[in-house]
Amino acid sequence: MPSPLPPTELYASERVVVLVSCGLSFLGSSLLVCTHALWPELRTRPRQLLLYLSLADLLSALSYFYGVLQDFDKTSWDCVLQGALSTFSNTSSFFWTMAIALYLYITIVRGSPTGTGLVCCFHVMSWGIPLGITVAAVALKKIGYDASNVSVGWCWVNLDAEDRVLWMLLTGKVWEILAYVTLPVLYLLIKKHINRAHAALSEYRPILSRAPAFQPQTSIADKKLILIPVIFIILRIWSTVRFILTLCNSPAVQNSVLVVLHGIGNTFQGGANCIMFVLCTRVIRTRLFSYICCCHYDELDWPLRRSSSNWQCSEPPKNNDVSGPEQTKPLLSST
Repeated sequence: MPSPLPPTELYASERVVVLVSCGLSFLGSSLLVCTHALWPELRTRPRQLLLYLSLADLLSALSYFYGVLQDFDKTSWDCVLQGALSTFSNTSSFFWTMAIALYLYITIVRGSPTGTGLVCCFHVMSWGIPLGITVAAVALKKIGYDASNVSVGWCWVNLDAEDRVLWMLLTGKVWEILAYVTLPVLYLLIKKHINRAHAALSEYRPILSRAPAFQPQTSIADKKLILIPVIFIILRIWSTVRFILTLCNSPAVQNSVLVVLHGIGNTFQGGANCIMFVLCTRVIRTRLFSYICCCHYDELDWPLRRSSSNWQCSEPPKNNDVSGPEQTKPLLSST
């Protein structure tokens, strides 16, 4: 039997990079939650599912941040707590990511009507299964110090456990590998169905298919569908690579580049979702920038408004029930 690998030493630069990734993921997930709260008219069913994914990524970023900041060197109560929170949120993130892909497949390809029943099933699976696995792992004392060979400073499955491989699979890896297979298949089927619909549309409506405004929107939607599984795999594959290297007892698991890629991949999911579904979504991006610019303008202009005695809104409204054009013009001009 080969001797076990020594703990992976985390350098200060590596910790800083992963902490920054955690912070960006936290901000990205928070921004997704805020946009969902700000504009009720944009709360479509897929974006509701995205909200639950963002909540899981939010908790994941916080737990990973604490773990990297502490850089645990033994099993302690806060190590177990952090490991339990990251296990639950990370596994839940896998389930919600697959739930969104499954929902799009059912509605777009199958054309089946969906209601609250399907969303309830998603809630039971995406919150219930990770919670059950995490509670069992904590109760059986499987969460603890892992020498950073399968993590980057945070706690996960205790490497002293005899059945550690089984619990590594149950608490993340089996769902991660399942997502590697499921997501590309579902999104390729969705893209294939959309391409067929576009081909039929171009056959019967050639004027619309050749319109300049039609092709860019189609191209953007297709690219985003392809990017979803690609970005997920690019972020998560490094964690799987280090997991396999740990099972093989290979010293390459302590390679600094792999450690940094693993740390960024596990912590930046919320930031990647924010880039795709906020910054790269024209409707959300336009509203967000307009909202930020409007708030910034109001803050800069507030002293001038207070000093102006002739400003219309400085007087109390005579009739609170009036909702005429005078009240809607500023709002329309700012958005």
